[in-house]
Amino acid sequence: MTRKKILVVDDDEGLRRILGVTLGEEEFELRYAGDGEEAIVMAAEFRPDLVLLDVMMPNVDGFQVCQVIKSNPKTRAARVVMLTASATEKDRARGRAAGADEYFGKPFSPTKLLNRIYELLDTGETSPSA
Repeated sequence: MTRKKILVVDDDEGLRRILGVTLGEEEFELRYAGDGEEAIVMAAEFRPDLVLLDVMMPNVDGFQVCQVIKSNPKTRAARVVMLTASATEKDRARGRAAGADEYFGKPFSPTKLLNRIYELLDTGETSPSA
């Protein structure tokens, strides 16, 4: 079975590492981007099934990245899960308007995040830790 492709985007390298460990390199094909501009380029080349996307990043924020991903015919089918320390209802609405499929506030439960990723990718599996 082909591994699902996930692009992890966050300007915090430590969080990118944590997400990589949570997801598992064996389970998913993972790529990482440290900012919004890099994420846009990588998404077009890598064509991920899902993007874990930080909202607050320098230059190009997560809302803008999500809009670009969802408007590009090569990447629009990718599921986008936004991750942010600002989980106000206004921000959630802005995320939905940008095309996000899910919105998680930081800190988040790794188990809940992984379970939601499985649901979004419709792999027919459940998280090993569920």
